[in-house]
This record gives sequence, C-alpha cells and structure tokens, in this order.
Amino acid sequence: MEPRPSPPAPPTPAVPLGALLGDRELGLRHLAGPAEAEVRGVHASEMTDPSPYLLGGELLLTAGAGTGLGPDADPDGYVARLVAAGAAALGFGVAPVHEEVPPALAEACARHGLPLLEVPPRTRFTAVARAVWRLMAEARTRELRRVTEAQQALAAAAARPDPVPAVLSRLAASLGGHVRLWPDGRAAGSPVPPEAPAVPAALDALLARVGRAEGPATATDQADGRHLAAYALGRGRRGALGTATPARAPGDHAIASIAAVLLTLLTAERPAGTEAAALTRLLLGGSPAEALGPGPWYAVRAAGAGDPQALAAALGTVLLDPSGPGVRLLTDREPAPQPGWRLGVSAPAGPDALAGADAQARRALDRAEAARTPLARHAEPGLAGLVGEAEARAHAAALLGPLSPALRETLRAWLAHHGSWDRSAAALGVHRNTVRQRIARAAALLDRDLDDPDARMELWFALTRTPQA
Repeated sequence: MEPRPSPPAPPTPAVPLGALLGDRELGLRHLAGPAEAEVRGVHASEMTDPSPYLLGGELLLTAGAGTGLGPDADPDGYVARLVAAGAAALGFGVAPVHEEVPPALAEACARHGLPLLEVPPRTRFTAVARAVWRLMAEARTRELRRVTEAQQALAAAAARPDPVPAVLSRLAASLGGHVRLWPDGRAAGSPVPPEAPAVPAALDALLARVGRAEGPATATDQADGRHLAAYALGRGRRGALGTATPARAPGDHAIASIAAVLLTLLTAERPAGTEAAALTRLLLGGSPAEALGPGPWYAVRAAGAGDPQALAAALGTVLLDPSGPGVRLLTDREPAPQPGWRLGVSAPAGPDALAGADAQARRALDRAEAARTPLARHAEPGLAGLVGEAEARAHAAALLGPLSPALRETLRAWLAHHGSWDRSAAALGVHRNTVRQRIARAAALLDRDLDDPDARMELWFALTRTPQA
C-alpha cells in the first residue's frame, strides 16, 4: 500500500507578538523577556497554576487576582510552569487588583525568557483575544490566497514546452528556496544564505530515503539553518522532490505537495513529447484516459468546513473540484480520514471508469454522513452497490411494513432455502404447515406473487437491508 502523505502544516499561521504590540488600540507594552513570539491562541486565567489547561502557544492573560502574585508570592515557580507548558507570552492586566506589574514577576519572566506584556486598564481581555483571532483570520486568508496562486502558477508551468524545469523554477520561487529532483539531479532556486551549499547533505539523505520503494511518502529535517522536506513521486517511486527553505510557512507543505503530484504526472512513462500536452488536456478538462496513468485511481467526495486546497494536499493530489454543494477529488493514493471532513471513497478504478467511481464515492459519502463516520469506502459489488444504503433501507421499510417480525423471519428463511417447506420449517423449528400458512399470509399482505422470480429478488434484497428479528 502506498504510504500516505503527512498532513499539511498548521492551516492557520501564528500571530507575531510584534503585531499585537503594534496595535495602538490595544496599547500593550512590552516589559520583560523576548519581544518576539508566535501566538497561536489566547487564554485568560486567575488560577495559581493554569498550565494543565494550556495547549502551547497561548498568550495567557491574568489580572493577578488568584494567581498568588502578591508581595509574599513566589512568581518564579508560576512563570516556570507557564514556560514548561509552552505558553507564548504572559499579559498582565493592571487594575483593579494591582496598580502595576509586580517587579518580581518581570524579573522571573526575564529570567525564564517568557515575554511579559502590560495590559492597560482601558483594554479588556476580550479585546486582546478578538485582536488575536482577527490577525489569525487575516493571516489565514493571505496564506490561502498564496497557496491558490501558487497552484495556478504551477499548473501553468506544467503546460509549458519544457514542463519539469518550469515547475521546479516556479516551486523554488513560491517557497523562496532551493528545490531538487532525485535521482536525476535537476534543481532550481538559490541557496539562502548565498554562502550555504546549494543542497545540504541532509537533503540528499532525505531524498534517498523517500525515493526508496519501502520509504515514507514524505520526510522533513533541518540543516545549515534551513528547513528540508522530501516528497515521493508516484506509487512506483520513480523519484523524489526535495526542498530547502530558510523558513517554513503553513502553506509550504500544500504547495510542495501540489508540485509533487504535477511532477509525478510529468515524469510518468509516456511517449516522448506528450507529457505537457497530456497534462494540459487533463487540467483543461480533457480526456482523463489520455492524460492519466493506468491507476488505480480513487474518486473522493468530501463534505466539511475545511479548506479544500489543504484537503487535496493531504490526499496527495491537485485534481480538485470544489464547486457545488460538495468537494470532488481524484487521487492515486488510497485516502485516509482527514480531520474536519467526511469522505466517501470509490473502489480503485482505471481512467476509463472514473464516472462510475465518482458515483460510488457519492454514495459512500451518503453512508458516511448517515453513520457520522469520517470515511466510508465503496466495497460492495453487484446490485447492492448500485443503491445507496439510506435509499435501500427506506425502500425495505416501506415494502416490508405490513409484515410482523414473525412473518419477516419466515419469509427470509423460506427465500434462503429456495422455497423448500421442509428445510424452512427445520431452520425455524416449526411445522411445515406453519410455514405454508405464514408464507400465504405474507403474500396476501404484500400483494405479491411469490412464485414470481422478480418478486422474490426484490423481497430478498429488502430483507437483507432489514435487521433480523
């Protein structure tokens, strides 16, 4: 089975502490500790030890009412616990409890390296929290726009006469770093800083590990002050894509995953000169049989409130249709459940069978929604697979409604034994005449000729969609 790609980086960027300090309406003042930090949330607490309730990255707000930060307190332990819990910064509200930030608290924050902010009396804690959420939403919007624009630019690069170098160059520009293909060595971008080696040895090691058939789908590392990542190209491990960047933004994983899928398509074995044309036809809605490899491919239907682009990146594909009431995707990697989404997944299919696979995925999504499960797969072949589970159960309930549980049980046994009175009676533990009477009663209530093969087939299908008594 193809290893699944790792999930994308956190979808919402952190808020720089400097952005909050620069908000004049808040009037926050930096008192001690570092002036920079990444804030990923806000939590207000007057507890002596709020650390059990922190996830990490929070700006903790307190007025010192119940924290024991008075003249006789030991703020060192308080700050040490916050740092151990991963708090990003501490905001201390002056008034009504304290007229100023306790000097011992400032000293403790400086000693432990925790940023300390003074929150003026006029600024409510809710205003600070709203500012953080607003900045996070703005950063999220910018990052989504960046990923969308990068996807469009990568798709355009893939349709050029020499698509592989074009995609590599576009990817390097989007990430602001250096990218490389393995094992052929094609590369693009400049190392940052300029005096650093173009490709750190650690990236070569990542590429070799991911490029192996038994290797992971992705891998990350850090070396020479750069963030390194490697992405496998294709199920058969035809190669790997590596990136080396001075920093790692939340959308970088999604952008690199898009490029990896495009490069997988571009480097697939096809007659010389057909790669760009085939991919262009695919991107412009042409024949998938001409542009896609033999597969197997999985059609996916998704419902949720998340970002479709991030979902596509997590499933290792750029083949995404977010229009309409749901999201449709096509991937050559077996999908796994994704946080915030319900997925319906088709059976593996070739490029000529994608229409049927999409219908399977739609029915599977209906089952996932009905069962409130993160993922449902199409697994049942034949007639049952052509009808959604909800529709089948509704039909069964309507058709068998006139029958009592005893009559349903008898009809099920009689159909299972191909109309044999004796074998049905033995299975039910009743006399054969009882079976005859019950079947006659069922036929009358259903107004069906039970000698008709079509009627028997319909009833058997309904009974298999109804729990046994």
